[in-house]
Amino acid sequence: MAIPADLALSSPALGPALSTGAKGTPDSIRQSAQEFESVFLNTMLSQMFAGVSTDGPFGGGHGEEMFRSLLIEQYGANIAAAGGIGIADDVARELLSLQEANNDIQQ
Repeated sequence: MAIPADLALSSPALGPALSTGAKGTPDSIRQSAQEFESVFLNTMLSQMFAGVSTDGPFGGGHGEEMFRSLLIEQYGANIAAAGGIGIADDVARELLSLQEANNDIQQ
Protein backbone atom coordinates (compact mmCIF):
# COMPACT_ATOMS: atom_id res chain seq x y z
CA MET A 1 0.00 0.00 0.00
CA ALA A 2 1.50 3.31 -1.05
CA ILE A 3 1.00 6.45 1.00
CA PRO A 4 0.63 9.66 -1.03
CA ALA A 5 3.71 11.83 -0.54
CA ASP A 6 1.74 14.93 0.50
CA LEU A 7 -0.06 12.94 3.19
CA ALA A 8 3.13 11.29 4.44
CA LEU A 9 4.92 14.63 4.57
CA SER A 10 2.16 16.14 6.70
CA SER A 11 2.92 13.75 9.56
CA PRO A 12 3.62 15.60 12.84
CA ALA A 13 6.54 13.26 13.49
CA LEU A 14 8.29 14.59 10.38
CA GLY A 15 7.79 18.23 11.33
CA PRO A 16 11.21 18.89 12.92
CA ALA A 17 13.12 17.10 10.17
CA LEU A 18 11.28 18.95 7.42
CA SER A 19 11.49 22.36 9.06
CA THR A 20 15.27 22.15 9.48
CA GLY A 21 15.74 20.94 5.93
CA ALA A 22 17.44 17.80 7.21
CA LYS A 23 18.75 15.74 4.35
CA GLY A 24 20.13 12.27 4.66
CA THR A 25 22.82 10.93 2.44
CA PRO A 26 22.05 7.61 0.79
CA ASP A 27 24.55 5.94 3.14
CA SER A 28 22.98 7.41 6.29
CA ILE A 29 19.49 6.52 5.04
CA ARG A 30 20.64 2.96 4.33
CA GLN A 31 22.16 2.75 7.84
CA SER A 32 18.91 3.98 9.42
CA ALA A 33 16.89 1.49 7.39
CA GLN A 34 19.20 -1.34 8.45
CA GLU A 35 18.86 -0.30 12.11
CA PHE A 36 15.07 -0.31 11.69
CA GLU A 37 15.20 -3.82 10.24
CA SER A 38 17.43 -4.92 13.12
CA VAL A 39 14.90 -3.66 15.68
CA PHE A 40 12.05 -5.33 13.78
CA LEU A 41 13.93 -8.64 13.67
CA ASN A 42 14.75 -8.30 17.37
CA THR A 43 11.04 -8.01 18.12
CA MET A 44 10.17 -10.99 15.93
CA LEU A 45 12.94 -13.16 17.36
CA SER A 46 11.97 -12.21 20.91
CA GLN A 47 8.49 -13.58 20.26
CA MET A 48 9.95 -16.75 18.78
CA PHE A 49 12.25 -17.36 21.73
CA ALA A 50 9.55 -16.58 24.31
CA GLY A 51 8.27 -20.15 24.11
CA VAL A 52 11.69 -21.77 24.48
CA SER A 53 12.16 -23.08 28.00
CA THR A 54 15.38 -22.47 29.92
CA ASP A 55 14.72 -25.44 32.21
CA GLY A 56 16.10 -28.92 31.89
CA PRO A 57 19.54 -30.48 32.12
CA PHE A 58 21.03 -28.25 29.42
CA GLY A 59 19.12 -25.09 30.25
CA GLY A 60 21.01 -21.97 31.22
CA GLY A 61 18.87 -21.13 34.21
CA HIS A 62 18.73 -17.56 35.44
CA GLY A 63 21.86 -16.58 33.51
CA GLU A 64 20.25 -17.55 30.25
CA GLU A 65 17.13 -15.59 31.08
CA MET A 66 19.23 -12.50 31.81
CA PHE A 67 21.35 -12.60 28.68
CA ARG A 68 18.80 -13.96 26.22
CA SER A 69 17.62 -10.48 25.23
CA LEU A 70 21.21 -9.44 24.46
CA LEU A 71 21.73 -12.55 22.35
CA ILE A 72 18.49 -11.96 20.45
CA GLU A 73 19.47 -8.33 19.84
CA GLN A 74 22.74 -9.50 18.30
CA TYR A 75 20.92 -12.10 16.21
CA GLY A 76 18.73 -9.33 14.81
CA ALA A 77 21.71 -7.06 14.11
CA ASN A 78 23.68 -9.85 12.42
CA ILE A 79 20.75 -10.93 10.26
CA ALA A 80 20.12 -7.31 9.19
CA ALA A 81 23.83 -6.75 8.46
CA ALA A 82 23.94 -9.91 6.33
CA GLY A 83 21.16 -8.65 4.07
CA GLY A 84 18.19 -9.23 6.32
CA ILE A 85 14.79 -10.12 4.98
CA GLY A 86 14.37 -7.15 2.65
CA ILE A 87 12.74 -4.65 4.98
CA ALA A 88 15.76 -2.31 4.96
CA ASP A 89 15.66 -2.05 1.16
CA ASP A 90 12.00 -1.03 1.17
CA VAL A 91 12.45 1.42 4.05
CA ALA A 92 15.49 3.04 2.43
CA ARG A 93 13.67 3.35 -0.90
CA GLU A 94 10.66 4.96 0.82
CA LEU A 95 12.84 7.37 2.82
CA LEU A 96 14.66 8.45 -0.33
CA SER A 97 11.38 9.00 -2.19
CA LEU A 98 10.01 11.04 0.74
CA GLN A 99 13.17 13.13 0.75
CA GLU A 100 12.86 13.72 -3.00
CA ALA A 101 9.18 14.65 -2.63
CA ASN A 102 10.10 17.08 0.15
CA ASN A 103 12.75 18.66 -2.09
CA ASP A 104 10.16 19.09 -4.84
CA ILE A 105 7.70 20.72 -2.42
CA GLN A 106 10.31 23.14 -1.06
CA GLN A 107 11.43 24.26 -4.52
